[in-house]
Amino acid sequence: MNATPASAQTASEAESDVLFRVVNRVAIITLNRPAALNALSHTMVREIAVLLERVRHDDSIVALVLEGAGPKGFCAGGDVRAIDSLARAGKRLGENGWQQFFVDEYRLDYALHTFDKPLVALLDGVTMGGGMGLGQAAALRVVTTRTKIAMPETRIGMLPDVGATHFLAKMPVETELYVGLTGVLLTGADALHCRLADICVPGEWLDGYEARLAQASLAGDVLAALRAVFDVPGEASDASGASGGQASSLAARVPLIERHFVRRARVEQIVGTLRADLEHEQPEDVRAWLAATLDALTHYSPTMLEVSREALLRGRQMTLAESFRMELGIVVRAIEDGDVCEGVRAHLVDKDRKPRWAPATLAELRDERVQHFLCSPWREQTHPLADLGA
Repeated sequence: MNATPASAQTASEAESDVLFRVVNRVAIITLNRPAALNALSHTMVREIAVLLERVRHDDSIVALVLEGAGPKGFCAGGDVRAIDSLARAGKRLGENGWQQFFVDEYRLDYALHTFDKPLVALLDGVTMGGGMGLGQAAALRVVTTRTKIAMPETRIGMLPDVGATHFLAKMPVETELYVGLTGVLLTGADALHCRLADICVPGEWLDGYEARLAQASLAGDVLAALRAVFDVPGEASDASGASGGQASSLAARVPLIERHFVRRARVEQIVGTLRADLEHEQPEDVRAWLAATLDALTHYSPTMLEVSREALLRGRQMTLAESFRMELGIVVRAIEDGDVCEGVRAHLVDKDRKPRWAPATLAELRDERVQHFLCSPWREQTHPLADLGA
């Protein structure tokens, strides 16, 4: 979606990374870094948190919409380069340290999940990592034919965080493990199929939503009225993903996902079954899926693949607050003792695509290392998110 036309903004507003306006008693927060696909900086996280409290306490505002500026993305995630720079400089603690970024981001995500007014997220275009943390908190998650969703953290030595160990659990466990470990790119139809979206519409339909919002009657059921604004009249959006002219390719791969991503199988065992199937004759599309999945699980951080698998399984039994506390502990371990800086170097800085993981292979990974990452760095009462959900 495009934000308010530049002609209607002051110069200072146009330069702000977060925009705020109210249309027909509905607040609209726009992530406004289109050149960076609206990636979240620490400043943006703090600004959104302040605006959220403003909306919460303003009785004249009945709902909130989250959107991204520009046509390419809602939010590509957290500003990983900035976090990496702080980590390399040893700036973990303090108000502007990298740990505080995650603390503030998780608190914002939790506040959105527990927000007491209808919340709509327009997940148009690229929506990854931190963008999913914001968007999955919404009561109405709108995806489009332009949506590209992923939780690609394992690729750089992180885990699917921002509440992913909780919200990915809406899927069957096998699909959750596949999506969380491989970071596979999902379309809007895929998101609808695996319960990461509520409606899927043609991308162009959202471009003019403000005019419809301005005319909407919000006197009764506000969420239902908002759904009418964003959904296409007369077009069904259902779990098959057959909406907006798309069908879900993920849905067609469910038998393969269920065969390989078994709850009890460690990542090394999943790799083994993928390799075994590739040794037999397969239809071309099946062979392509097997090869792509194997490539991910043999090139991403061995440590964080296994840690993420365990965290995703544990998250299925946790409250949202417990998931955030677990994720924060793992993130701290991953940055201080793990592969994050090397993953960022290989994929985002030097871009040689040749990360030197430690250990380098799943076969070398010891369970003691996995358990170290899963063990919280804090005692319960001293955890930075100890009060979450209290």
